[in-house]
Amino acid sequence: MKLYYSPGACSLADHIALHEADIPFDRVRVDLKTKLTESGQNFEEINPKSYVPTLELDDGQTLTENVAILSWVAEQKPSLAPSGELAAQRLLEMLAFISTEIHKQFGRVFKPTSDAEAVAARDKIGQRFKLIATMMKGDYLFGNEASVADAYLFTMLLWAQKVGLDVPQRLADFAQRMRARPAVKLALQHEGLE
Repeated sequence: MKLYYSPGACSLADHIALHEADIPFDRVRVDLKTKLTESGQNFEEINPKSYVPTLELDDGQTLTENVAILSWVAEQKPSLAPSGELAAQRLLEMLAFISTEIHKQFGRVFKPTSDAEAVAARDKIGQRFKLIATMMKGDYLFGNEASVADAYLFTMLLWAQKVGLDVPQRLADFAQRMRARPAVKLALQHEGLE
C-alpha cells in the first residue's frame, strides 16, 4: 500500500490516520508544483486530479479525497470511528463538514484573488472553528477517543497556525493533545514538520 503525500498538505490527515490504525504503508512524496513523485514519475498518471492524497491499495486500486480515504481507514480500524446509532453517518457528516466548510476555505486564504476574499475566507474559517469547538463531545470530536476525523481537524488547525488564524482555546488544547499522540509525532517526523 502506498500513500502519495506532500509535506504539510491535507494528506497529513491520512498519514496520521494510517499510523493510528497500524496499517503498514509506504510513503511516496509528491511535488505538487512539478506533479512528479520523488522517483520522477508523473503523478498525473497515478491520480489525474493531480493532487494529494492518493492511496494505492495492495490490489492496485486507488482511492482519492480525504473523505473517502479516511472513511476507508475507519472501516479497517473501527475504533477510529464513532460508535452508536448513525455512527458511520456521523463520521461522514463530520468529514464532509471539515472538507467543505474548513478545508475548502483555506484555498481562498492561501491563494486569494483579492484581499477581501482572503478576509472573508478567514472569517468563515474562524466561524467554523468556533462551531466545531461547541460540537466536540469530549477531548476529541466524538468523545474521549481519537477518530480519523480528528486527524483531519488537526491538519486544518496546523494550517490555521501557519497563517496566524486564532482558534478557540478548546481547539488549541485539542491540537496539543493530538500533537502528543505517537501516530501524529511519527507522521510529522516523516513529513519533516517536527
